[in-house]
Amino acid sequence: MCRGDGALSDWERSSTARVIPPARPRKLAKVPFVELADGRLQGVVSSGSDIGRVYVSSVATGTYAFACSTNNNRPCGGARGSYCKHIMALISEAVLQYGAGRVARYLKVETADGEPTALSIAADMTDTHPSQAGSQAAAAVFSRFLRHLTYLELAPVTAPLPEMQWFPSTRAVA
Repeated sequence: MCRGDGALSDWERSSTARVIPPARPRKLAKVPFVELADGRLQGVVSSGSDIGRVYVSSVATGTYAFACSTNNNRPCGGARGSYCKHIMALISEAVLQYGAGRVARYLKVETADGEPTALSIAADMTDTHPSQAGSQAAAAVFSRFLRHLTYLELAPVTAPLPEMQWFPSTRAVA
């Protein structure tokens, strides 16, 4: 968007998107990937017992339908009728990453007076039930997580990444 004088703002001339810093620092070992996307709080949670296993967990906005399965598409044994420990860890890390207020607003959770916490958000999500749609989205979430990992392997450079060149330019072509 142009300002009133037709000039582009700094962020529009930049090749990078504005990144919102986390609400509080978090450790990535337990929940390496968390996002508010596709109408769900979703992410990847490490297994507590097997270093080679991760769980893809999600909670749907508004309905609080949940899904949790391993990276091999096996259902989580703890997600039977209520949130498992992986989903609870996902909610806690989302609160650290985005702030409790933002997570509660995104999930459409009506919290009691005062600042919500991860526990109050989970407690206020009533009428939870397993979700088939969340299970089907697990592959896309895990794929995005793996894609994010590949960016960590890149050397730090200021040059544009070729795969990001499909974004339209904001400059007028003469």
